[in-house]
Amino acid sequence: MIDVESYCRDLEAYLCRKNDGHLIRITGPAFEQVIGWARRGIPLKLAEAGIDRYFERYYRKGPRRRPVRIEFCEADVFDAFDAWRRAVGVAAVAPDAAGGPDVEEPIQASGRSSTSAKATVDRKRSLASRIEGALARLTVLRGSDKAGPVIGPALDAAVRSLDAIDAEAARARGDAREALLARIAGVEATLVAAAAAAVSEAQRAAFEKEADAELAPFRQRMTAEAYAQSRRAAVERLVRHHFGLPEIGDIGV
Repeated sequence: MIDVESYCRDLEAYLCRKNDGHLIRITGPAFEQVIGWARRGIPLKLAEAGIDRYFERYYRKGPRRRPVRIEFCEADVFDAFDAWRRAVGVAAVAPDAAGGPDVEEPIQASGRSSTSAKATVDRKRSLASRIEGALARLTVLRGSDKAGPVIGPALDAAVRSLDAIDAEAARARGDAREALLARIAGVEATLVAAAAAAVSEAQRAAFEKEADAELAPFRQRMTAEAYAQSRRAAVERLVRHHFGLPEIGDIGV
């Protein structure tokens, strides 16, 4: 299980760095809130990613007015955790209300009563606009110093395939749309496989170690087959993040 004290200290230090050195102590209700994140099994890096999401939105509103408190970041932390759980296929673990054994929550549950505003907006976007967004991201990656030289041919192939799909996306309905989504999933699978093959053995070992740490709070409740599947998905997610690959297959959500 997650070391709660270390978890809180690490998040306090991370928030301090994000606040340009201004220390906001995680105490009282904020401490109980963060303990709740740890008990749910939210990995430290996902909690940090949620904090990043809040800061990105805060900066878009203009110059910062005051240091950000950890409490403000909870919705974004849950969003990051939900996305990770869907990607790797694990349930959340929460203490039983009556003080009994821990219980598993359905994978769709986030600890909040509604989905995020971002998810709602994304679902309303057309298939064509989602593809165009993925194309723009892949084109940028093709010209980057990190992804371009390593997986350039795979990026080129993905762009060509999505270009062909984009021409049909605006008018696709019903079975035709489902067929396009299947083709998109195939494009993404091929791209991620190429990215995974391109990383070094040392980098792959580091990804596997990180995946094991992320899944540790859930492992005892998973069958060997389920754990192996989630571990593969977690490693693929880390590979995707390493190269900055967009989640093309999420277009159909």
